[in-house]
Amino acid sequence: MDSVKKIIGRELETFEKKFADAVRSQTPMLDRIMKYIIKRKGKQMRPMFVFLSARLNGEVNESTYRAAALVELLHTATLVHDDVVDESMERRGFFSINAIWKNKIAVLVGDYLLSKGLLLSTSNDDFMHLHILSDAVRLMSEGELLQIEKSRKLNLDEGIYFEIIRSKTASLLASACAVGAYSTSQDKEAMEKMKLFGEKVGIAFQIKDDLFDYGKEDVGKPTGNDIREKKLTLPLIYTLNNIDKDTRRKIIYSLKNENKNKESIRFIIDCVVKSGGIKYAETKMNLYRDEALQILHTFDDSPVRSALEELVRFTTDRKY
Repeated sequence: MDSVKKIIGRELETFEKKFADAVRSQTPMLDRIMKYIIKRKGKQMRPMFVFLSARLNGEVNESTYRAAALVELLHTATLVHDDVVDESMERRGFFSINAIWKNKIAVLVGDYLLSKGLLLSTSNDDFMHLHILSDAVRLMSEGELLQIEKSRKLNLDEGIYFEIIRSKTASLLASACAVGAYSTSQDKEAMEKMKLFGEKVGIAFQIKDDLFDYGKEDVGKPTGNDIREKKLTLPLIYTLNNIDKDTRRKIIYSLKNENKNKESIRFIIDCVVKSGGIKYAETKMNLYRDEALQILHTFDDSPVRSALEELVRFTTDRKY
Protein backbone atom coordinates (compact mmCIF):
# COMPACT_ATOMS: atom_id res chain seq x y z
CA MET A 1 0.00 0.00 0.00
CA ASP A 2 2.82 2.36 -0.94
CA SER A 3 0.64 4.97 -2.65
CA VAL A 4 -1.76 5.02 0.31
CA LYS A 5 1.06 5.86 2.72
CA LYS A 6 2.46 8.38 0.27
CA ILE A 7 -0.87 10.21 0.01
CA ILE A 8 -1.93 10.21 3.68
CA GLY A 9 1.27 9.27 5.52
CA ARG A 10 1.52 12.68 7.20
CA GLU A 11 -2.14 12.56 8.26
CA LEU A 12 -1.72 9.07 9.74
CA GLU A 13 1.37 10.15 11.67
CA THR A 14 -0.49 13.15 13.10
CA PHE A 15 -3.47 10.94 13.85
CA GLU A 16 -1.32 8.56 15.93
CA LYS A 17 -0.42 11.41 18.28
CA LYS A 18 -3.95 12.78 18.46
CA PHE A 19 -5.39 9.33 19.16
CA ALA A 20 -2.87 8.70 21.96
CA ASP A 21 -3.91 12.03 23.50
CA ALA A 22 -7.59 11.15 23.11
CA VAL A 23 -7.32 7.92 25.15
CA ARG A 24 -4.93 9.17 27.85
CA SER A 25 -6.23 8.72 31.38
CA GLN A 26 -5.27 10.05 34.81
CA THR A 27 -6.01 6.60 36.27
CA PRO A 28 -2.65 4.73 36.26
CA MET A 29 -4.01 1.25 35.47
CA LEU A 30 -6.28 2.55 32.73
CA ASP A 31 -3.44 4.55 31.20
CA ARG A 32 -1.27 1.40 31.15
CA ILE A 33 -4.02 -0.49 29.36
CA MET A 34 -4.44 2.32 26.82
CA LYS A 35 -0.72 2.24 26.04
CA TYR A 36 -0.93 -1.54 25.64
CA ILE A 37 -3.81 -1.10 23.16
CA ILE A 38 -2.01 1.61 21.18
CA LYS A 39 1.16 -0.47 20.82
CA ARG A 40 -0.82 -3.42 19.48
CA LYS A 41 -3.18 -1.65 17.11
CA GLY A 42 -3.80 -3.36 13.78
CA LYS A 43 -3.43 -2.16 10.20
CA GLN A 44 -5.54 0.97 10.86
CA MET A 45 -7.64 0.28 7.80
CA ARG A 46 -10.57 2.34 9.05
CA PRO A 47 -8.61 5.55 9.72
CA MET A 48 -7.09 5.12 6.24
CA PHE A 49 -10.57 5.00 4.73
CA VAL A 50 -11.57 8.07 6.77
CA PHE A 51 -8.65 10.16 5.51
CA LEU A 52 -8.82 9.02 1.88
CA SER A 53 -12.60 9.56 1.77
CA ALA A 54 -12.02 13.00 3.27
CA ARG A 55 -9.31 13.87 0.73
CA LEU A 56 -11.52 12.65 -2.12
CA ASN A 57 -14.11 15.25 -1.12
CA GLY A 58 -12.01 18.15 0.21
CA GLU A 59 -9.14 19.12 2.49
CA VAL A 60 -8.38 17.28 5.73
CA ASN A 61 -9.13 19.39 8.81
CA GLU A 62 -9.47 18.99 12.57
CA SER A 63 -12.97 17.58 12.11
CA THR A 64 -11.46 14.80 9.97
CA TYR A 65 -8.96 13.89 12.70
CA ARG A 66 -11.77 13.75 15.25
CA ALA A 67 -13.82 11.59 12.87
CA ALA A 68 -10.92 9.14 12.49
CA ALA A 69 -10.38 9.07 16.27
CA LEU A 70 -14.09 8.43 16.86
CA VAL A 71 -14.07 5.53 14.40
CA GLU A 72 -10.98 4.01 16.01
CA LEU A 73 -12.31 4.50 19.55
CA LEU A 74 -15.60 2.77 18.77
CA HIS A 75 -13.91 0.03 16.77
CA THR A 76 -11.43 -0.68 19.59
CA ALA A 77 -14.23 -0.69 22.17
CA THR A 78 -16.20 -3.27 20.20
CA LEU A 79 -13.09 -5.47 19.83
CA VAL A 80 -12.46 -5.39 23.59
CA HIS A 81 -16.07 -6.31 24.27
CA ASP A 82 -16.05 -8.99 21.54
CA ASP A 83 -13.07 -10.71 23.16
CA VAL A 84 -15.02 -10.91 26.43
CA VAL A 85 -18.12 -12.27 24.68
CA ASP A 86 -16.08 -14.80 22.66
CA GLU A 87 -13.85 -15.67 25.64
CA SER A 88 -10.90 -15.00 23.34
CA MET A 89 -7.45 -14.95 24.91
CA GLU A 90 -5.67 -13.48 21.88
CA ARG A 91 -6.06 -10.47 19.63
CA ARG A 92 -3.73 -10.06 16.63
CA GLY A 93 -1.22 -12.50 18.08
CA PHE A 94 -1.05 -10.79 21.49
CA PHE A 95 -2.90 -11.41 24.73
CA SER A 96 -6.34 -9.79 24.76
CA ILE A 97 -7.29 -7.26 27.44
CA ASN A 98 -9.49 -9.79 29.22
CA ALA A 99 -6.68 -12.38 29.17
CA ILE A 100 -4.40 -10.06 31.13
CA TRP A 101 -6.77 -7.93 33.22
CA LYS A 102 -9.84 -10.25 33.33
CA ASN A 103 -13.39 -9.69 32.09
CA LYS A 104 -14.62 -7.06 34.54
CA ILE A 105 -11.79 -4.67 33.72
CA ALA A 106 -12.04 -5.42 29.98
CA VAL A 107 -15.76 -4.49 29.95
CA LEU A 108 -15.01 -1.26 31.81
CA VAL A 109 -12.18 -0.48 29.37
CA GLY A 110 -14.59 -0.92 26.47
CA ASP A 111 -17.05 1.40 28.20
CA TYR A 112 -14.28 3.95 28.76
CA LEU A 113 -13.39 3.93 25.05
CA LEU A 114 -17.05 4.40 24.10
CA SER A 115 -17.39 7.33 26.51
CA LYS A 116 -14.23 8.97 25.14
CA GLY A 117 -15.72 8.75 21.66
CA LEU A 118 -18.96 10.35 22.83
CA LEU A 119 -17.12 13.16 24.62
CA LEU A 120 -14.83 13.81 21.67
CA SER A 121 -17.83 14.40 19.42
CA THR A 122 -20.13 16.29 21.80
CA SER A 123 -17.32 18.56 23.04
CA ASN A 124 -16.68 19.72 19.48
CA ASP A 125 -20.30 19.78 18.24
CA ASP A 126 -19.56 16.96 15.77
CA PHE A 127 -23.14 15.77 15.93
CA MET A 128 -23.22 14.36 12.40
CA HIS A 129 -20.12 12.28 13.22
CA LEU A 130 -21.86 10.99 16.30
CA HIS A 131 -25.10 10.24 14.46
CA ILE A 132 -23.31 8.27 11.73
CA LEU A 133 -21.19 6.21 14.14
CA SER A 134 -23.98 5.64 16.68
CA ASP A 135 -26.05 4.05 13.93
CA ALA A 136 -23.09 1.82 13.06
CA VAL A 137 -22.75 0.64 16.69
CA ARG A 138 -26.49 -0.16 16.73
CA LEU A 139 -26.17 -2.20 13.55
CA MET A 140 -23.07 -4.00 14.82
CA SER A 141 -24.91 -5.06 17.98
CA GLU A 142 -27.94 -6.22 16.02
CA GLY A 143 -25.73 -8.13 13.58
CA GLU A 144 -23.87 -9.89 16.38
CA LEU A 145 -27.11 -10.92 18.10
CA LEU A 146 -28.62 -12.09 14.81
CA GLN A 147 -25.53 -14.21 14.17
CA ILE A 148 -25.78 -15.81 17.62
CA GLU A 149 -29.47 -16.58 17.06
CA LYS A 150 -28.98 -18.05 13.58
CA SER A 151 -25.86 -20.05 14.49
CA ARG A 152 -27.85 -21.86 17.18
CA LYS A 153 -30.40 -22.93 14.56
CA LEU A 154 -27.74 -23.48 11.84
CA ASN A 155 -29.70 -21.26 9.47
CA LEU A 156 -28.61 -21.86 5.87
CA ASP A 157 -30.09 -18.74 4.25
CA GLU A 158 -27.51 -16.79 2.24
CA GLY A 159 -29.64 -13.64 2.56
CA ILE A 160 -29.38 -13.83 6.36
CA TYR A 161 -25.60 -14.18 6.07
CA PHE A 162 -25.35 -10.96 4.07
CA GLU A 163 -27.69 -9.20 6.48
CA ILE A 164 -25.39 -10.22 9.34
CA ILE A 165 -22.12 -9.09 7.76
CA ARG A 166 -23.69 -5.90 6.38
CA SER A 167 -24.61 -4.97 9.95
CA LYS A 168 -21.80 -6.57 11.93
CA THR A 169 -18.78 -5.65 9.80
CA ALA A 170 -19.62 -3.46 6.81
CA SER A 171 -21.54 -0.84 8.81
CA LEU A 172 -18.41 0.45 10.57
CA LEU A 173 -16.37 0.71 7.38
CA ALA A 174 -19.33 2.38 5.66
CA SER A 175 -19.50 4.88 8.51
CA ALA A 176 -15.75 5.53 8.31
CA CYS A 177 -16.08 6.50 4.66
CA ALA A 178 -19.24 8.53 5.29
CA VAL A 179 -17.86 10.49 8.21
CA GLY A 180 -14.60 11.16 6.36
CA ALA A 181 -16.46 12.55 3.34
CA TYR A 182 -18.76 14.69 5.48
CA SER A 183 -15.88 16.15 7.51
CA THR A 184 -14.46 17.88 4.43
CA SER A 185 -17.54 18.45 2.27
CA GLN A 186 -20.49 18.97 4.66
CA ASP A 187 -22.41 17.38 1.79
CA LYS A 188 -24.99 14.73 2.71
CA GLU A 189 -25.17 13.42 -0.86
CA ALA A 190 -21.41 12.83 -0.90
CA MET A 191 -21.69 11.28 2.54
CA GLU A 192 -24.33 8.77 1.41
CA LYS A 193 -22.37 7.95 -1.73
CA MET A 194 -19.24 7.15 0.27
CA LYS A 195 -21.29 5.24 2.82
CA LEU A 196 -22.56 2.88 0.10
CA PHE A 197 -19.01 2.57 -1.25
CA GLY A 198 -17.73 1.65 2.23
CA GLU A 199 -20.52 -0.87 2.78
CA LYS A 200 -19.60 -2.78 -0.37
CA VAL A 201 -15.91 -2.75 0.56
CA GLY A 202 -16.83 -3.93 4.05
CA ILE A 203 -18.82 -6.88 2.73
CA ALA A 204 -15.92 -7.89 0.47
CA PHE A 205 -13.55 -7.50 3.43
CA GLN A 206 -15.64 -9.84 5.60
CA ILE A 207 -15.96 -12.50 2.91
CA LYS A 208 -12.16 -12.42 2.61
CA ASP A 209 -11.91 -12.91 6.39
CA ASP A 210 -14.29 -15.86 6.11
CA LEU A 211 -12.15 -17.41 3.39
CA PHE A 212 -9.09 -17.31 5.65
CA ASP A 213 -10.82 -19.91 7.85
CA TYR A 214 -10.40 -22.42 5.01
CA GLY A 215 -6.84 -21.48 4.07
CA LYS A 216 -3.36 -22.10 5.40
CA GLU A 217 -2.07 -18.53 5.84
CA ASP A 218 -1.10 -17.33 9.30
CA VAL A 219 -3.75 -14.67 9.86
CA GLY A 220 -3.71 -14.41 13.64
CA LYS A 221 -6.46 -16.96 14.21
CA PRO A 222 -6.46 -20.74 13.87
CA THR A 223 -7.82 -22.27 10.67
CA GLY A 224 -11.28 -23.69 11.29
CA ASN A 225 -12.00 -21.20 14.07
CA ASP A 226 -15.38 -20.21 12.60
CA ILE A 227 -16.32 -23.90 12.43
CA ARG A 228 -15.42 -24.32 16.11
CA GLU A 229 -17.73 -21.41 16.90
CA LYS A 230 -20.47 -22.83 14.63
CA LYS A 231 -20.43 -19.70 12.47
CA LEU A 232 -22.08 -20.30 9.12
CA THR A 233 -19.95 -18.33 6.66
CA LEU A 234 -20.56 -18.00 2.92
CA PRO A 235 -18.33 -20.91 1.73
CA LEU A 236 -20.05 -23.27 4.15
CA ILE A 237 -23.58 -22.01 3.42
CA TYR A 238 -23.00 -22.54 -0.30
CA THR A 239 -21.66 -26.04 0.35
CA LEU A 240 -24.60 -27.09 2.53
CA ASN A 241 -27.03 -25.89 -0.12
CA ASN A 242 -25.23 -27.60 -3.02
CA ILE A 243 -24.25 -31.11 -1.87
CA ASP A 244 -26.00 -34.45 -1.53
CA LYS A 245 -28.24 -35.05 1.49
CA ASP A 246 -26.00 -37.60 3.19
CA THR A 247 -22.91 -35.37 3.13
CA ARG A 248 -25.03 -32.42 4.22
CA ARG A 249 -26.38 -34.40 7.16
CA LYS A 250 -22.86 -35.45 8.16
CA ILE A 251 -21.55 -31.86 8.03
CA ILE A 252 -24.44 -30.59 10.14
CA TYR A 253 -23.89 -33.36 12.68
CA SER A 254 -20.18 -32.50 12.83
CA LEU A 255 -20.96 -28.81 13.31
CA LYS A 256 -23.38 -29.51 16.14
CA ASN A 257 -21.53 -32.26 17.96
CA GLU A 258 -17.91 -32.49 16.78
CA ASN A 259 -17.01 -28.86 16.03
CA LYS A 260 -13.93 -29.05 18.31
CA ASN A 261 -12.63 -32.26 16.75
CA LYS A 262 -9.69 -31.71 14.37
CA GLU A 263 -10.67 -34.53 12.03
CA SER A 264 -14.24 -33.28 11.79
CA ILE A 265 -13.03 -29.75 11.09
CA ARG A 266 -10.75 -31.06 8.34
CA PHE A 267 -13.66 -33.06 6.89
CA ILE A 268 -15.82 -29.93 6.73
CA ILE A 269 -13.04 -27.87 5.16
CA ASP A 270 -12.39 -30.57 2.53
CA CYS A 271 -16.11 -30.69 1.66
CA VAL A 272 -16.22 -26.91 1.25
CA VAL A 273 -13.20 -26.95 -1.07
CA LYS A 274 -14.50 -29.87 -3.17
CA SER A 275 -18.01 -28.45 -3.53
CA GLY A 276 -16.78 -25.14 -4.95
CA GLY A 277 -17.66 -23.14 -1.85
CA ILE A 278 -14.33 -21.30 -1.90
CA LYS A 279 -14.64 -20.29 -5.55
CA TYR A 280 -18.25 -19.20 -5.05
CA ALA A 281 -17.32 -16.98 -2.10
CA GLU A 282 -14.39 -15.49 -4.03
CA THR A 283 -16.72 -14.65 -6.91
CA LYS A 284 -19.15 -12.90 -4.57
CA MET A 285 -16.29 -11.07 -2.85
CA ASN A 286 -14.95 -9.77 -6.17
CA LEU A 287 -18.45 -8.73 -7.22
CA TYR A 288 -18.82 -6.47 -4.16
CA ARG A 289 -15.28 -5.15 -4.64
CA ASP A 290 -16.04 -4.26 -8.27
CA GLU A 291 -19.33 -2.56 -7.29
CA ALA A 292 -17.38 -0.44 -4.80
CA LEU A 293 -14.85 0.47 -7.50
CA GLN A 294 -17.69 1.48 -9.85
CA ILE A 295 -18.83 4.02 -7.26
CA LEU A 296 -15.25 5.20 -6.75
CA HIS A 297 -14.76 5.70 -10.49
CA THR A 298 -17.61 8.24 -10.59
CA PHE A 299 -15.02 10.61 -9.07
CA ASP A 300 -12.40 12.27 -11.25
CA ASP A 301 -9.13 10.42 -11.64
CA SER A 302 -6.56 11.61 -9.09
CA PRO A 303 -3.74 10.29 -6.89
CA VAL A 304 -6.23 10.11 -3.99
CA ARG A 305 -8.69 8.04 -6.02
CA SER A 306 -5.85 5.72 -7.08
CA ALA A 307 -4.73 5.31 -3.46
CA LEU A 308 -8.28 4.51 -2.39
CA GLU A 309 -8.57 1.95 -5.18
CA GLU A 310 -5.31 0.36 -4.01
CA LEU A 311 -6.73 0.14 -0.49
CA VAL A 312 -9.93 -1.46 -1.80
CA ARG A 313 -7.96 -4.06 -3.73
CA PHE A 314 -5.83 -4.74 -0.68
CA THR A 315 -8.95 -5.81 1.25
CA THR A 316 -9.54 -8.67 -1.18
CA ASP A 317 -5.94 -9.49 -2.15
CA ARG A 318 -4.39 -9.44 1.35
CA LYS A 319 -2.71 -12.52 2.80
CA TYR A 320 -3.59 -11.69 6.43
